[in-house]
Amino acid sequence: MGDRWHVEVDRALCIGSAQCTHHAPDAFHLDSAMQSHPTDPETDAGEPVLKAAEGCPVEAISIALLGSGQPVFPPEE
Repeated sequence: MGDRWHVEVDRALCIGSAQCTHHAPDAFHLDSAMQSHPTDPETDAGEPVLKAAEGCPVEAISIALLGSGQPVFPPEE
């Protein structure tokens, strides 16, 4: 069994670019205000979700290991 992630979108930062839905269409959706939301905040670790976070132009997406809270993205400095 692989890692599980907790995914959050800071809607104060989100500009609705939809890059997340481009990289991970099953993991993110935009609401009527063009704000991103994770489809399921607790998800299996996967490259599309990581690519979505990395591709966000305003770094509004954060990913942490479920349970421990250890940051996956953005990485700790």
